[in-house]
Amino acid sequence: MYRSRSRAVIIAAGVLVLAPLTAVSCDEPATAVRLGSAQLGTVDEIVEAPGSVTARTAATLTAPAAGTLRELQVEPGQQVRKGDVLAVIDSPELRRRRDAAQEALDRAPSGGGVGAGGTAEFAAVRERTDAQAAEAFQQARTAAGRITDPQVKAALLHQVDAAEKQYQTASAASAAALRSVQRGVASLSRAMNSLSSAQRLQAEQAFDLADAAVDALTLKAPVSGVVQLGGPAQSGGGGSLADLLDTGGQSVPSGAGVTGLSGVDAAVPEGGYVAAGTPVVTVVDTGRLGLSAEVDETDVLLVEEGVAADIELDAAPGATYRATVKAVDLLPTTSARGGVSYQVRLELGDGDYPDSGEPAPTPRPGMSAVIRLKVRQAAGAVTVPASAVVSTGGRDTVWTVRDGRYQAVPVRLGVQGEETVQVVSGVTAGEPVVVAGADQVSAGEKAP
Repeated sequence: MYRSRSRAVIIAAGVLVLAPLTAVSCDEPATAVRLGSAQLGTVDEIVEAPGSVTARTAATLTAPAAGTLRELQVEPGQQVRKGDVLAVIDSPELRRRRDAAQEALDRAPSGGGVGAGGTAEFAAVRERTDAQAAEAFQQARTAAGRITDPQVKAALLHQVDAAEKQYQTASAASAAALRSVQRGVASLSRAMNSLSSAQRLQAEQAFDLADAAVDALTLKAPVSGVVQLGGPAQSGGGGSLADLLDTGGQSVPSGAGVTGLSGVDAAVPEGGYVAAGTPVVTVVDTGRLGLSAEVDETDVLLVEEGVAADIELDAAPGATYRATVKAVDLLPTTSARGGVSYQVRLELGDGDYPDSGEPAPTPRPGMSAVIRLKVRQAAGAVTVPASAVVSTGGRDTVWTVRDGRYQAVPVRLGVQGEETVQVVSGVTAGEPVVVAGADQVSAGEKAP
């Protein structure tokens, strides 16, 4: 289980206190009693967690239907804007469907299109028209379901739903007209006109939906960002695309995790065959980078929105980046190291090299990070080295020297660091405390 509280920093009277005062020489054994003193200073409590850099979002555009990649209009690493045309797919299947819908529309009656067979033929034509409409709507939904761009898919599905409701209204009107004829309260010609209108509407909708499916073969950037051809490359042990994005628990578009070809610019060359769902282009929005940290359940209650953090990246040794917590997930995840952890999402800021002051390089999504969250701070606090705090009878205790003799004093702790802790009550600033060898002293024993 990954859990670490980093060292706290104490500043007293403008001087950085690096080590406790000592009452023994350096030649004495490590088990000897050593004295330090309580100090006034500032203590930062740090929760350290592993994490990775995330992109704001990414979208992998896939082929909506089987065909060939007719045009590829972008290069790897190219910056694109939302709405730019990235690629064009040629799908003979969808084009044939649109051509057939156009022919059916051309043949559709504009009025009085039912023969003289009476109500029996009327009912048969209406049933056939309903079946044709249902098939067209199902084909349109299937074509829309293969599109990974959520906005394009949603628009097409909305168009299908709206067309279906409109047709159902027209079909219901023709059914009502038929019932009026059967009751002798309306003429057959009037009912035929109603049915012809439904037929014409069905043909127009079938063409519009088929035409929209062909339009979807032109792949446009759903977000502004940087182009990567194919799907996001993954190694055998790599994470999914969702791990690289600041999704906030949202699902990633289907097909987005399909891997491209290693060592090849494009997973699909121009003129190459693509099956429905084949990833063609991925656009990564790196305009705002974030971080995803895995915080252990024992520390997560200390982490709140707005908490600052210092970040170190494996890819940029010596550089420090700044970040701020923007959200803490409510639901836990099972850590790869065992135990329960929670995802903490941060907004990543600029970085620099503290030694030189030079700006740090811009990270890339997926880079490993060590995240040090400054969960609590105590300024002007009484502090002692963490080694001075021992447990006596189940209570936190500090051994002090009062009137020249050792005395065990119960204390109440506040902000806790790895090397130093805040003492809320029990000891005062400047008071001598035992920082090593507390097990070798006794109450009332004379101190050196």
